[in-house]
Amino acid sequence: MAFYLRQSDAFENNKVTLEYIPQGCSMNMFTRAAVVLEYIPQGCSMNMFTRAAVVLFLVYLITTTTTNGNSSMLCLENERQALLRFKNDLTDYSGRLSSWNVVHNDCCYWAGVVCHSFNGHVVELHLQNPYGYCTFSISYAGRETYMACEKNNLGGKINPSLLNLEQLSYLDLSHNDFGGIQIPSFISSLRTLRYLNLSDAGFGGLMPPGLGNLSDLRTLDLGRSYLLRAENFRWLSDLFFLQHLDLSLANLSQASDWLQVTNMLPSLVDLRLSGCSLDLSVSLPNMVNFTRLAALDISYNRPLRSPLLINWLSSLTGLRFLNLGDCGISGPIPSGLENMTSLTHVDLSSNNLSSGIPHWLYRFRGLNSLDLRDNQLRGSISDDIGNMTSIISIDMSLNELEGRIPRSIKKLCSLEAISLEYNRLGDTSDVLQIFFGCGVHSLRALNLANCSISGPLPKSLGRLSSLESLNLGFNQFNGTLPESIGQLSKLDQLSIYSNTLEGVVSDVHFANLSNLRYFSGADNPLVLQVSPKCSPPFQLEVLALRSWHWGPTFPNWLQAQQRLIVIDLSSTGISDSVPTWFWNLSSQLIYLNLSHNQLHGVIPSIPKVKLTYAMMYLSHNRFSGSLPRLSANVAELDLSNNWFTGGLSHFLCGSTDKPNQLQILHLGDNLLSGDIPDCWMNWPSLIYVALGNNNLKGNIPSSMGYLSDLRSLHLRNNSLNGEVPMALQKCMKLVIIDVSENEFCGSVTSWMGKGLLNLISLDLRSNKFSGQIPSDICHLHSLQILDLANNNLSGEIPRCMGNFTAMATEMSNGDEILYSVEVGDWGSYGRSPFEDAYVVTKGSELQYVATLFLVKSMDLSSNNLSGEIPKELTSLVGLRSLNLSGNRLTGMIPKKIGDMKFLESLDFSRNQLSGEIPSSISILTFLSCLNLSFNNLSGRIPSGTQIQGFNASCFIGNKLCGTPVSKNCTVNGVTPDNQNEESKGDRPEVDWFYLCMALGFAVGFWAVCGPLLFIQSWRHAYFHFLEITCCRLCIAFGIRR
Repeated sequence: MAFYLRQSDAFENNKVTLEYIPQGCSMNMFTRAAVVLEYIPQGCSMNMFTRAAVVLFLVYLITTTTTNGNSSMLCLENERQALLRFKNDLTDYSGRLSSWNVVHNDCCYWAGVVCHSFNGHVVELHLQNPYGYCTFSISYAGRETYMACEKNNLGGKINPSLLNLEQLSYLDLSHNDFGGIQIPSFISSLRTLRYLNLSDAGFGGLMPPGLGNLSDLRTLDLGRSYLLRAENFRWLSDLFFLQHLDLSLANLSQASDWLQVTNMLPSLVDLRLSGCSLDLSVSLPNMVNFTRLAALDISYNRPLRSPLLINWLSSLTGLRFLNLGDCGISGPIPSGLENMTSLTHVDLSSNNLSSGIPHWLYRFRGLNSLDLRDNQLRGSISDDIGNMTSIISIDMSLNELEGRIPRSIKKLCSLEAISLEYNRLGDTSDVLQIFFGCGVHSLRALNLANCSISGPLPKSLGRLSSLESLNLGFNQFNGTLPESIGQLSKLDQLSIYSNTLEGVVSDVHFANLSNLRYFSGADNPLVLQVSPKCSPPFQLEVLALRSWHWGPTFPNWLQAQQRLIVIDLSSTGISDSVPTWFWNLSSQLIYLNLSHNQLHGVIPSIPKVKLTYAMMYLSHNRFSGSLPRLSANVAELDLSNNWFTGGLSHFLCGSTDKPNQLQILHLGDNLLSGDIPDCWMNWPSLIYVALGNNNLKGNIPSSMGYLSDLRSLHLRNNSLNGEVPMALQKCMKLVIIDVSENEFCGSVTSWMGKGLLNLISLDLRSNKFSGQIPSDICHLHSLQILDLANNNLSGEIPRCMGNFTAMATEMSNGDEILYSVEVGDWGSYGRSPFEDAYVVTKGSELQYVATLFLVKSMDLSSNNLSGEIPKELTSLVGLRSLNLSGNRLTGMIPKKIGDMKFLESLDFSRNQLSGEIPSSISILTFLSCLNLSFNNLSGRIPSGTQIQGFNASCFIGNKLCGTPVSKNCTVNGVTPDNQNEESKGDRPEVDWFYLCMALGFAVGFWAVCGPLLFIQSWRHAYFHFLEITCCRLCIAFGIRR
């Protein structure tokens, strides 16, 4: 016989309820007999008597009725043979089923097999992976566990010989990997099954509807099977005794009857449908039938726009576990939860909840866990939180909460974990004192990162004796690191990064931290002074102390840290050579950052790295010699800004024992020389290649066309020549191309505009490209930066350039371009995976990194372009910089130039433009750099504060008048005919031509008229002369007539 718990937590009313069912009889064949055991000493409640005694009693009962090899009864031969056939179809790399062989005749002794003690029938198969769900972790222990877990997976196929196990009631194949095969339909014929667990076992396809025939089933767990799907829930409707149902991660998007059917399962206690693409807006049943439901998980299903479902569930007064995380709930926290006071676990994380936290929530005195993280909750945390005396875990991180952290938290004596990170609390450091209340010895995890807390850390921090995780990063803590932190003997993770802590950190701070694995203290001006003979008590896995003062020697105590997987010692002032033992240690690292130091010497061949995605950042040092040979498992490598010499062939063309995993390669700013080798087919995973600012020569090899995932190519400032190979058109994911400042020739090929449709930046500056700009380039709708300056391009500017959609968009919805994998706060800075681009604007070359997505620029300067400026360019209203200078452009400046309202730099100088400057240019309020010099422009310079603020040299070499040039315009606005003299230099303040003319007139006038006015004899003689002359003329005229 066998006993089964009626409920998983059947310690209610101080009674333990069991069900007795003779083996071999189904629930429909045998009348149920309930045996209620009550063992409560007189005068004692269950809370006063240890429940462990009851559990031991149950174990005793069960072990007397079933056996795992301790019975004199041998297993049945036909069932033994069935198990052997079942095993033969399985793959078992770890040998978990090695005991299943012909040597051991009694299959009841086999691993995972449980037999009936009276008749020898196999009743249970426990074949789940002993490591459970295989979760990858970069921690030392996590990696070992993951590899062991993967090795212990069973696979293959399920042999129908299981049908010979006539009394099989328990089958567990969970946490294995059957490679996506369908659940065998014959399992629905195992009518005696009461427990079926196929979760996380790699099954796929349609769930067999025949599973609904297993009428005695109490537990059905198909969870964590994202390859499974179901079209409806009708097949579940006959499972009246089903208590536990888990279909999480299966595709249930078509099963619109999920609520109608599950609501009709009266025995249902636990329902888990997380991440199933459920329709949460289904019509609601008239009444709630699954009144025994104690746990409901419908998280990661969207959208739950209406609170009706929650209000409908509010009648489940016995519900204790509720998970509605990431269900798209918006607005305030649903008021339907107010009456569900029996809840012990509430998860509303990752929704769109706004407004404040309602006061009724603080009245849930029985609540053990509250998760409100990742919402938009505002307001303050009420002091009423102190009423939640049963709370164990609180997570309100990633919200918009403000105000002080309530001091009433010190009343929460059972509190073990609290996370308030990424809120705007703005408290002072004395807030840490509240955790020294009655829960000082129970608190295990405290996360106050990025809460705007300021002030010194309390010296009594060591009183939190049970603390295992402490995160105080991204705050404004100042002063010194208290020595009492060394008393936290259970501390596993310590994060104090990005504060303003200062002073000396010595051996005392680490005295008793024997369990410390994770230490992140980056970006604090702390000084580490550890004695040379110091042997720290811990074995770290993560050490991130960027910007500490370590130097000048390399820390030898790291040699004893044999479990390190993450090291960030960038910008620590080390000016030493790297010892050999450290390079051997690097074989176990997943992240190494020694950049921005003064390390020197030769890097040996990077040894075989154990992990498959290792990142190494060694830039901005003084490493020299040849490039080191690379392990195939290195995925990100930055050796830029060093003194490496020699070629690239031995680095790129060497053979490896496995495919190369390298994705990011940055070798820029070194002294590398020679040709770029033609063996890029060996690096198919590359997405970022930077070889700029070296001494490379020759052509771009055609094998770069094999880099189908390449997104960024930087070859600027070398001596490369020839044409850009057409093979690059195969790199259709390219986002950035920078081949500027080389000697490339030929035409700007049209395939760039046809195949590279994802381009954001195209920089061909300072080469020898010739011919016309192809119109196909206009297909690059994502293009934000186009630089074709300093080439020999000719012809007209294509009018279709107004089709650059990204340039025509006023605002950018993008973000910084990041190719690296985030591995935690230790990797957020000090590395080079951010995309960058160089842009010449406002007379300077600027490098854009984090703000690259905001930059929109076009530079066609210093070519031989002719024709008019296309008016279509004025539709590129998002441009920040436009440079067409140094060409042979004619015609007028487009009248709608003022539409480009975000322009900061505009250069049309050294062309043959004519006509007037459009008045709309005066409304370019962001314009800070303007150059229209040396054209044939004429007329008045438009008035406006922005334009009049520029220097007169911006308009030199034209026929312009008005401010800021000194030539005044006439009253009617007509410009004088004479050439503007500003081309000869600054005009003098006095116009000497007109001054001399006026002076000559005055001198001549007074030289003649002055004596006549003041000397009488001169006046008489003068008029006498005029009279004689007049008479003579009259006589002569009269004779002539």
